Amino acid sequence: MQVTPPHPDPFAELLEILDLDHLGTARMTVSARTDAGPESFLTEQILGDPDREIFEGKSQWQPHRRVFGGQVLAQTIIAAGRTVGTDAGGVPRPIHSLHGYFVRPGDVARPIRFSVERMRDGRSFSTRRVHAMQEGQVILSMTASFQEPAGGLDHQDTMPDVPGPETLPSVADKYGHVDHPAAKHLAYGRPIDLRHVREDLWSQPAAEQVAHQELWLRAVGTLPDDPLVHAAVMAYASDYALLEPVIRRHGIAWVDRRLRAASLDHAMWFHRPARADEWMLYTQYSPSAQGGRGLGMGHMFTPDGRLAATVAQEGMLRLKG
Repeated sequence: MQVTPPHPDPFAELLEILDLDHLGTARMTVSARTDAGPESFLTEQILGDPDREIFEGKSQWQPHRRVFGGQVLAQTIIAAGRTVGTDAGGVPRPIHSLHGYFVRPGDVARPIRFSVERMRDGRSFSTRRVHAMQEGQVILSMTASFQEPAGGLDHQDTMPDVPGPETLPSVADKYGHVDHPAAKHLAYGRPIDLRHVREDLWSQPAAEQVAHQELWLRAVGTLPDDPLVHAAVMAYASDYALLEPVIRRHGIAWVDRRLRAASLDHAMWFHRPARADEWMLYTQYSPSAQGGRGLGMGHMFTPDGRLAATVAQEGMLRLKG
């Protein structure tokens, strides 16, 4: 199987994979038999919105040749958002939440098609369902909701006081000198600058086994002034490290050969506008792990302390003997 080699510019590649091609519209109908006897015949029934908008995108190269879950989340946001209309002032409704299930692993060598169903367009909210598919099989199923900007009650959690990103080493600072393909990809192959406040878990377990951590992140380049793109990149970045509080709590590092990990689902709520190309503090914790599954929760804060988003993800986490 031919696999595209690593892109020389991961940030340019991120913008490319978010620039989906619109392939057209597909119509979905159901054939139903009206009678079980010899005179039975089939009728065509329409369930919900029969028309689906179809988009197509490619994938980033990954060393393990499986599609990065955050990439598909970001692409589904773009696909869904492109079908949402604008208000009287010509401004698209921003996304405020998403709920998705990772159904199958994706193959980085094959294109992904996104089927978008317009579930509802109301006065204030628009709801979309998106299936990301390869070879006719769903790899991610997501529902997203978009809302007209509105006023109302307003409160939030307080951002914790932690060292700033400028005081912390980047992944490239830590691993750029290591002569190994995985280390090089970790250091230079990602479009997100990620800086742990505590020690990272790539090469060894943490000294303190706690179920929480903090890290700073941002895109490594300047993104277009499109709120949908910034929301997509926030979702992309939110998939990094969200299960780390689980393995941190149990004294495990990513290099542990016993560890088997996979994302199962992902939920995200967008509270306040934020730019994904500016630093955000990502606080994470795990309230529970059991049954071969671990739950990660997170908050994303802007540098001035505004709570921009809340994230939740459950993952499969198993230790093989």
